[in-house]
Amino acid sequence: MYRSLFPGDLFADFDRLQRVAERLSGSAGSLRGYERGGFPQINVGGTQEAIDVVAFAPGLDPAKIEVNVERGVLTLSGERASDLPTDLKQTSLHQHERFTGKFSRAISLPDDVDPERITAKYTDGLLLIKIQRKQAVQPRRVAIQ
Repeated sequence: MYRSLFPGDLFADFDRLQRVAERLSGSAGSLRGYERGGFPQINVGGTQEAIDVVAFAPGLDPAKIEVNVERGVLTLSGERASDLPTDLKQTSLHQHERFTGKFSRAISLPDDVDPERITAKYTDGLLLIKIQRKQAVQPRRVAIQ
């Protein structure tokens, strides 16, 4: 039976430390995802034609969400208003798990995406972003004559 000489999960601690250092240095995340537990939660996937980003952001006003692409980095930002009563003097708050406040997520994009061909659509709490890849990069079949 294998027993660790270190308490807890040392590798998870190193991974967390690396993420904090990257965040503090201003580095953007990769397509594999930058940070667990951020808001909004995201799924990123791709095909030969496009990169798809799905952000899970229920209850947001689409007009208050900003989607920007600059120098190969996709940034999602905005603000989620608090749904708590404004007068908390007579309210005992025991647990508050819903994210409120300003948010920003950054995703580093591959070099073959075309920032001019991006669409964003907000439906039923999901922000669907599609970034098309450049045409020259896509493989094509050459006919033999």
